[in-house]
Amino acid sequence: MTKNVMIVDDAAFMRMKLKDILEKNGYNVVAEAQNGLEAVEKYKAEKPNLVTMDITMPEMDGVDALKEIRAFDPAARVVMCSAMGQQGMVMDAIRSGAVDFIVKPFDSDRVIKALDKASL
Repeated sequence: MTKNVMIVDDAAFMRMKLKDILEKNGYNVVAEAQNGLEAVEKYKAEKPNLVTMDITMPEMDGVDALKEIRAFDPAARVVMCSAMGQQGMVMDAIRSGAVDFIVKPFDSDRVIKALDKASL
């Protein structure tokens, strides 16, 4: 199975770091978005197999973007990314259909484990 991923994060540095981890592990990054609105549009255009979604972003946060993407595609596989201390929002995301979450700063092994699990 191809592992096409969209990375969503408002910090360019975080997108770059995640892209580096994913590409070194056989994932194909097909799209990047810097906020939830852009994520929803790009998801509809690219239909990636997986999405990594930051929780806290301008314009539309990750939980709302997750809900919109899952309304468009109930089979969407989204892994949430959060900084420490966002447990409440992580629980919201899981209830809204996120398949897993990873904590910043990113640990390469944890990122790959979460994405491999999500792509099953």
